[in-house]
Amino acid sequence: MRPRPGRPGRLTIGAVHTGALLLTLGGLGSALAGGLDDPVTALAFAALIGLGELTRRAGIATATLPGLGEPRERDPAPTTAAASLAYALLGGNAGHPTHHGVLQTVAIVAPAALLGALPHVLRGRGPELDHLARGILSVGFAALCFQPFSAGSPLAARLGQGPSYALLLLFLLLLTALCDAVLAALLRRARSAARRAPRAAGATPVPAAPFAPLLRDELRGLVGIGSAVCATGAVMALGVAVVGLWALPVFAVPLLLAQVSFRRFAAVRTTNRETIASLARATEVAGCTRPGHAHRVAALSRAVGRELGLAGAELTVLAYAALMHDIGQLSLVDPVAGGATAPLPPAEQRRIALLGGAVVRQTGVPPQVAVVVERQADPYREQPLAARIVRVVNAYDELAADGAGGAGGADGAGGGPTALERLRLGTARDYHPDVVEALARVLARGGPATAAEAGTATAAAAAGSGRTDGADGTDGVAETAGTPAATA
Repeated sequence: MRPRPGRPGRLTIGAVHTGALLLTLGGLGSALAGGLDDPVTALAFAALIGLGELTRRAGIATATLPGLGEPRERDPAPTTAAASLAYALLGGNAGHPTHHGVLQTVAIVAPAALLGALPHVLRGRGPELDHLARGILSVGFAALCFQPFSAGSPLAARLGQGPSYALLLLFLLLLTALCDAVLAALLRRARSAARRAPRAAGATPVPAAPFAPLLRDELRGLVGIGSAVCATGAVMALGVAVVGLWALPVFAVPLLLAQVSFRRFAAVRTTNRETIASLARATEVAGCTRPGHAHRVAALSRAVGRELGLAGAELTVLAYAALMHDIGQLSLVDPVAGGATAPLPPAEQRRIALLGGAVVRQTGVPPQVAVVVERQADPYREQPLAARIVRVVNAYDELAADGAGGAGGADGAGGGPTALERLRLGTARDYHPDVVEALARVLARGGPATAAEAGTATAAAAAGSGRTDGADGTDGVAETAGTPAATA
């Protein structure tokens, strides 16, 4: 369940959704009142956009493993995105100029995408409102930027149809991608905004998740399939301008094949995540750790890592290491009482960490994960940031389970402050102060999941289910590349 944002977050989300709705209604009203310019071209693009959305989610295996998966997997939908952007930047059809503007572009793209997504909506797997709003605003932005260079304008006459025109389209697509990335980061930050006011009078309000790492996540997505979709949208617009609508099926086939490849990649990654989650549950099945401990530490570590500026692959390494941080206990002859390693002598903690790192190196995960597991018990001044986070969060969860934090520690209720206070007392030797304070801010915002959600995930793990379906509650981004206007 996604956390309910606070008032500033709701204002941001409401503004984005309202803007997209008004733009769509304006486009539909304009189309109904004045008709469509070149309706054959408009319907051809609408059919391609709807087909791309129809094939977008079929067969997608969504991983929602706590600490590893996100609340959702982003399917880039290259056919929908490229066709939407191509129509927004279309200046001609087989040598004949086109004159559809911003409103007609939105009037074609939005209903086509919604109709294509209708079967998925009926099955309860429809696109999110945030994603729909982003797509509509991004396509509208692209069409608006293209208007000064549309057919018949003085700038278009000066520019001509040579390489400079193609470079212009690529530049406009780059601006659109940046616009989409900013919108996505703003919406994710709004979703993570504080859900409750500070309890103490005059206390400093807890800030929302930092914007910079969220934006960096989105920009990294542009390097992969996002750049390919932007380039395809530009080439598709140029192709239709020269040879007509026959260019659409030529470009649609490789784009649809790309979606099939993405689904296979997503399925493989889901299998890898479930394998890692199963390894993490091994310590619980063997009675070495409390049920749900590894998943709680992974989810909370991920939230703290994002608070401290980690993003992308760094968060993935952190989540993997947090899930498997106790796996060294499987090599012990005498199990640790209750599975709590924080109270152990430093030498014993390091021995367990080294045993765990040796096991992790055999699992096929990136070697950085084993390094974090091995160094989680080192003096914090010598640790990498990920190891500092795992150590602090692990200690917090153990303290909460022992009654220092209580079941309500995840949201700052109950005995949560007691656990945090004990961590703060240990900042001189055991725990890094910046990490402890970042943890406090995350907990003050409600943590990565509610106690009920964590309990559901824990029960599923304890029952030995094939996969754990609890979401971690963080509004993160999957490591797959994002694309502008993936849905409209």
